[in-house]
Amino acid sequence: MESIDLRGVSCPLNYVKVKLKLEELGFGQELEILLSDGEPIINVPRSAKEDGNKILEVEKIDDYFKVVLKKG
Repeated sequence: MESIDLRGVSCPLNYVKVKLKLEELGFGQELEILLSDGEPIINVPRSAKEDGNKILEVEKIDDYFKVVLKKG
């Protein structure tokens, strides 16, 4: 599984980076994203779903979140 660490990256730049990473992946591949609390954990999963991807997991780890999505 591919992974991208976007802790400390603000909106909307973090989702731009997610979209660029998703372009490298094939349909159905999974991407693990590490995000800061606040706007990123709200906006990135929502935008990913709106673009046709599936959110498989959202887990809070200390002061950040791990999101796993499947490219749709």
